[in-house]
Amino acid sequence: MPGVHHLTNLRTMPVHKLFWDDPYLAEIETVVTGVDGNVVTLQDTIAYAFSGGQQSDDGTIGGCRIVQAEKRGLEIYYTLDEGHGLRTGDRVPVAIDWEKRYRIMKLHFAAEVILELVNQYFNQPEKIGANITSEKARIDFVWATNISEIFPVLEAKAGALIAANKPIQSAFSDVAKEIRYWRIEGFGQVPCGGTHIRTTGEIGALRLKRDRQGKNKERIEIYLA
Repeated sequence: MPGVHHLTNLRTMPVHKLFWDDPYLAEIETVVTGVDGNVVTLQDTIAYAFSGGQQSDDGTIGGCRIVQAEKRGLEIYYTLDEGHGLRTGDRVPVAIDWEKRYRIMKLHFAAEVILELVNQYFNQPEKIGANITSEKARIDFVWATNISEIFPVLEAKAGALIAANKPIQSAFSDVAKEIRYWRIEGFGQVPCGGTHIRTTGEIGALRLKRDRQGKNKERIEIYLA
C-alpha cells in the first residue's frame, strides 16, 4: 500500500478498537488521525479489518465507502474511494453494515465452538486453514478419513451448548499486545481476536457440510440454518 508508512509518524497510539469494547456498535463519530492519498487512520473504529480468518466489515467513513481495511501491527489502515476529501483532524461518522457483521459474529463463534469440540473429542487434529464470511465459515484439518463421520457428535454437542445459551466472555490476556481470548465457563478458553456474540444462544441452528480438500485434507463448512 504506497505511502502508508508515513501515517505512522502522525500517531501517538494505535486506533482504539471499539469493536472489542462493544461489537454491537454499528455507528460512531470519531477523528481522522492521518491521511495519505486514499488511506486514512482513525482515533476510534468499529470497522473490523481482516484478521484470523474473519472477513473485514463493509462500511463508510465520512460517508465514503471503505474499499479495504488492513491491519498492520496494532494499527488499521482504511482505503477509501477516490475523492474522499478527508483531512487529519476532521470529525467523521463511521458506520458498518450491521446485518453482515452480525452474521459474521454468529458464524465466527459457531466455528469457534466446532473447532473446540473437534479438539476436545478428536485428539486435537492439525488445523491448516479457516475463513469466516457472512455466508459461511470453514475450518480445514489434516484428517485421514471422511470427516462427516464425526458430524453427529459435533451437532449434538454444539446444539446442547447453543440451547444452554451460555454467556461468552471476551477479554484481553495481554492489553499491550492486544492479545485476546474468549471463554465459556465449563466449556473452554481459546485465544481469539475476533468479534464475538454475547451468548451461545444467538448462534441458532447450524448446518455442517463436508468438503474434501485432497489426500488427508478435510474441510468442515458451517452454515446458519
